[in-house]
Amino acid sequence: MSLFKARDWWSTVLGEKEEFDQGCLCVADVDNSGQDKIIVGSYMGYLRIFNPRPVKPGDGVQAEDLLLEVQLREPVLQVEVGKFVSGTEGLHLAVLHCRRLCVYAVSETLGNVDHGNQYQIKLMYEHHLQRTACNMTYGPFGGVKGRDLICIQSMDGMLMLFEQESYAFGRFLPGFLLPGPLTYSSRTDSFITVSSSRQVESYKYQVLAFATDADGRQETVQQKLSSGKKLVVDWVLNIGEQALDICIVSFNQAVSSVFVLGERSLFCLKDNGQIRFMKKLDYSPSCFIPYCSVKEGTINTLVGNHSKMLYVYQDITLKWATQLPHVPVSVKVANLQGLKGVIVTLSDNGHLQCSYLGTDPSLFQAPRVESKEINYEEFNAEMKELQKIIKEATITQDILPQSEKHRDLIVTAEVSPDLDVESQAIDSEVKAEVVPSVTIKVTIQSKMTAQQPYLAVCIQAPLAVTCDRFTFNDLEPGSSETVVLSVFLKGNFPPSELEGNCVFSCNTPTGIPKVAQCKFKLPLRLVCFPAQPSKSANHKLTIDTNKPPISFLTIFPDFADPSEEDQANVLGFQFLTGSKITLLASKTSQRYRIQSDQLEDLWLITKELTLRLEEHFKKQNCKDFACTFSGSVPLQEYFELIDRHFELRLNAEKFQELLSERAIQFRAIERRLLTRFKDKTPAPLQHLDTLLEGTFREVIALADAAEENQANMFQAFTKLKSATHLVIMLISLWQKLNADQVAIMEATFLPLAEDTQELGWEETVDSAISFLLRTCLSKSSKEQALSLSSQLSMPKDTSRLKKNISLFCDRLAKGGRLSLSTEAATQQATVVPGGCATIPESDLEERAVVPGSTAVFSSHKHTAKQKSSPVPGMCCVTSGAGQPEAWS
Repeated sequence: MSLFKARDWWSTVLGEKEEFDQGCLCVADVDNSGQDKIIVGSYMGYLRIFNPRPVKPGDGVQAEDLLLEVQLREPVLQVEVGKFVSGTEGLHLAVLHCRRLCVYAVSETLGNVDHGNQYQIKLMYEHHLQRTACNMTYGPFGGVKGRDLICIQSMDGMLMLFEQESYAFGRFLPGFLLPGPLTYSSRTDSFITVSSSRQVESYKYQVLAFATDADGRQETVQQKLSSGKKLVVDWVLNIGEQALDICIVSFNQAVSSVFVLGERSLFCLKDNGQIRFMKKLDYSPSCFIPYCSVKEGTINTLVGNHSKMLYVYQDITLKWATQLPHVPVSVKVANLQGLKGVIVTLSDNGHLQCSYLGTDPSLFQAPRVESKEINYEEFNAEMKELQKIIKEATITQDILPQSEKHRDLIVTAEVSPDLDVESQAIDSEVKAEVVPSVTIKVTIQSKMTAQQPYLAVCIQAPLAVTCDRFTFNDLEPGSSETVVLSVFLKGNFPPSELEGNCVFSCNTPTGIPKVAQCKFKLPLRLVCFPAQPSKSANHKLTIDTNKPPISFLTIFPDFADPSEEDQANVLGFQFLTGSKITLLASKTSQRYRIQSDQLEDLWLITKELTLRLEEHFKKQNCKDFACTFSGSVPLQEYFELIDRHFELRLNAEKFQELLSERAIQFRAIERRLLTRFKDKTPAPLQHLDTLLEGTFREVIALADAAEENQANMFQAFTKLKSATHLVIMLISLWQKLNADQVAIMEATFLPLAEDTQELGWEETVDSAISFLLRTCLSKSSKEQALSLSSQLSMPKDTSRLKKNISLFCDRLAKGGRLSLSTEAATQQATVVPGGCATIPESDLEERAVVPGSTAVFSSHKHTAKQKSSPVPGMCCVTSGAGQPEAWS
């Protein structure tokens, strides 16, 4: 806030790891020499007296500036200077400890050598306190002349008054809970404090003197009758917040006032408790002091806060704000070395500073700028280059930093090419005789100091690992760690992916987190083994290529037997769970066929076939190899899997409702039984125990059914993910999508790693497809203006989802292209309207799905000629388009 900082006149740091608070600072002529000294006490028991004498402003502490440093036996709670010794009007130092009050005389001894004068303290008297002290105040109590009396407030609310060397009396404050700030007003001869009920309270000294004695909490009836009056408060003011400090001011040009610093406000009160003014503070104050009156009727106040700021107020008007290098817990105003108005501040960690307000003139002058002609061509070229960089940065929108060439952490995962000789499978649910496992060796190389290293191996169920979490000792630069684990099939159904992920995390010595990860691919032999081919199957897919078919003995050496020549064109696979898949290669065309009784089982074999074909032709430096799909997308069978998964989700909701009802019934019966058992007069149970047992059995049966349904739902979700992967692959081969478009499809159809009741696959995918249909696949700009629902909830059925999926495929067939760019979507809807021609949705619903067969999309203009001139990927196409084809 402030443009000006407090000008450092003199400063020092007191001790090491010492603590200070509000009462630890005092400025007074403690040695009666006519000059102010700075007295500082600490909670570590040190007492220091300073007389700053800097050669020039900003100098640090010199040895002669410290007049006295002595270590007392107890922590110093507060230091004050006043006329505390009888027989003299000289000033003495009062030091308050937890259980003692000590009064010292500070004197100066002239030195006879070059070391200068020496200061020493002499204990005049001390009082041992019966109660733990909190703070103290002093003044001419009762109007005495030439001496000051001391009042100490204890932690349990007792005011103990001392008439110099002797103890006078003690009184308990009424309704006391916690001690607050305490001060004495000589004008009204009263003590002012703030109670824990957030009220400013004033007690007359005369009332305290004649009130009931409080040397003990317990009083007899005779004491109550014979002792003085009851302690009555003079006036009370509710300020509504806790107070930090209280000050009494009486200047020549201003009215005597009581200042109270609250947690969020500054109050100025009259002597009778009425408010003169109040200032709301928009910060958290730490200390304050009213120091003078420069204008008649006004008072200047210094207020420090926890943001290292010091404010100067004239009544409620802010006059100055300055920045301090520390948070002040106490502030005083002193006259040091003839300089009036020096601000003395003390922080809680011992930073003592004497400063003044103002500014130093700046002697810096900006150099003259040489005028030269402007080359506008260079400026334009530089502007274009910068705009190009900005445009590229906004297009990529990378959140994570790009990977460096020389990385500090390297994680590699090496999958063994052969299965384990002895299976490491644990608690597998697969019913096969032998459940194979494969070994993975993970190596971590660190080129830096890695603290708290941690490795996690992530793999999707039903696959499992023998150990998925590893912790290591701190890694030194150039060191490495290696772990070995095994992966196996745990669930009794095929997985949707044969991939895993290793994530390594650690912290640098400076606390910066580092993460490195790597992916690995598992062998197909882990989940299936060779089997006899099957001639008949319910589901068949045909993949077209632009190269002659390759012998399976070449691309599947781990499954085909070289001694059997018939396996060159036909190969059988069987999953550990029992289902079979057959792979055939055409003898007369460049096609491969995959067939199985279950749609989801085709995915892993189809993916493995395309990957091995690409790898085979890549080794032969064949760059134009491509796979295509010209058959029909099996949407009808895909929709059956969606309906099965959604049905299990509905069952889960029903089980949850039934469990809730039975649980409520069970608790109600329990309460009634408990009431019967607690009744003193026994009453018949009226078959409540039988009803409780029956309800308990129903709860257990419902819980078992819900658990079984949950397992079936997870299995159905895995099958749905496999079928979804297959549909995405077929659509990408059919429409020849690039990598970015395939990534958009995967993000649309596979948004969730896990399926839950709160956020399910159906509503998430429906929302994503609806977004694409209204953006990049929209028919017109009017569709783009439609808004989507911001809340996802479980739908009543899957009809809308299936309709959107069918419409999605239809838009792709008519020229639509996937893109997340708004400009591309707008250009596609305006420039290429023929690509996504408008089709009546009623006509689409009639022709989208043919009962009893795969999904067929047809253009309503060419329905009669569909079989003779098919649209690629849009209609049911027979092998070879009606010509006989030789399959092995």
